Amino acid sequence: MPYEAEISRSNPSCFIFLLDQSGSMADSFGGDPGAGLSKAQKVADSLNRLLQSLVLRCARTEEVRDYFYVAVIGYGASVGSALKGSLAGRDLVPISQIADNPLRVEDRVKKEDDGAGGLVDRKIQLPVWVEPTANNGTPMTQAFAKAKVLVQDWISAHSNSFPPVVVNLSDGEPTDGDPSSTVDSIRQMSCADGTTLVFNLHCSSSTASRIMFPDSDIGLPDQFAKALFSMSSVLPMRAKEYAVTSYGLNVGEVPRGFVFNADIEAIIMALDIGTRAANLR
Repeated sequence: MPYEAEISRSNPSCFIFLLDQSGSMADSFGGDPGAGLSKAQKVADSLNRLLQSLVLRCARTEEVRDYFYVAVIGYGASVGSALKGSLAGRDLVPISQIADNPLRVEDRVKKEDDGAGGLVDRKIQLPVWVEPTANNGTPMTQAFAKAKVLVQDWISAHSNSFPPVVVNLSDGEPTDGDPSSTVDSIRQMSCADGTTLVFNLHCSSSTASRIMFPDSDIGLPDQFAKALFSMSSVLPMRAKEYAVTSYGLNVGEVPRGFVFNADIEAIIMALDIGTRAANLR
């Protein structure tokens, strides 16, 4: 069975996040106007929460073990690392260094179930590695080309690892050509455990209904959403089972790693499902 390789310090895996930082990310999510936060802010929050979750999953006793290496590539006014602070400019970074080097830690308020049918506010701390940015066009093709180089280098050095996972978070059509051939070549690159996985989370301004992990492009409202669907990998069995058992999602036989009209909750859910593909040892 593919996508079953053990992930350990001696056999780590990697996540490459592609983050749309184009000007349209300053807009609100569809169906969420006037909420006061832009798509750029919400996507950055989601990604920071995901990075914190990866750190916690790799924590053992008093150390964070390097089960994962992480890259965050922003694309807007330029294409390059979106990590800030002492990690600025770096591509694949071991998770222990992610843990040790947030730009800052912010105090936030999280609403939680009070056990009596209501909600209560709980103060939490959120490390920040990525800041919201919204400028210029959408050079998605260049971003995937950057990811392709990182995937090639990773597989050359880690041929027996769990395959790399590339997650693209975007709200708009590429402004630098069609990325599909580049994405196809990424999805064909393989470790012994399977081919590289590509997820696409479409953070649309449309008010159309959210669609999670569809198995066809029927119901997707435009050609760009259908193009992102076609560029997304089929969910591995373990991720599919996690989507069903942990989130109660109703997915088809061959669901793709694609989400349309992803609000912040859907982004967090999809990122969690997409990064739960194997066990850590």
